[in-house]
Amino acid sequence: MRVLGIDPGLTRCGVGVVEGVPGRTCTLVAYYVVYTEPTDGLDLRLLHLDRSLGDLVAKHAPDEVAVERVFSQHNVRTVMGTAQASAVAVLAAARAGLPVQTYTPSEVKAAVTGSGQADKAQLSAMVTRLLRLAAPPRPADAADALALAICHIWRGGTRAKIAAAAARPREAR
Repeated sequence: MRVLGIDPGLTRCGVGVVEGVPGRTCTLVAYYVVYTEPTDGLDLRLLHLDRSLGDLVAKHAPDEVAVERVFSQHNVRTVMGTAQASAVAVLAAARAGLPVQTYTPSEVKAAVTGSGQADKAQLSAMVTRLLRLAAPPRPADAADALALAICHIWRGGTRAKIAAAAARPREAR
């Protein structure tokens, strides 16, 4: 399965592409950070993000997309930008007809490091180790996006969950 992980952000949006199957070592395909200029209007920033994510989806042809779920932060302005970037990411996947799953930061940390309380340095170190990279992906947004993709693969992906649910007897659903 090829998964495109997206760590949404309005100024920096991490994108990572990983291939693998549950329970096995994953393989790095590519990673990027899409930048927008803080001095540009919101409309132009979201448009740039939309076009960039659409191009990356077309270029890498993922089977599924994993996006970090926006959580409440103290800075409302920051969380609003992140939520808007997240919506653009989900829309890019939907436009391509791809299943999308969202994960909280603690779900990703737990899946990749074994602890939902891991810090960014620990997460980056595990991504580096798991993907057998010579150096940690920089900036951290790229490592976070790769961690999302790894988490999604190891959790079996969206299609596997849909198939498993469909296979259960109706009364068990």
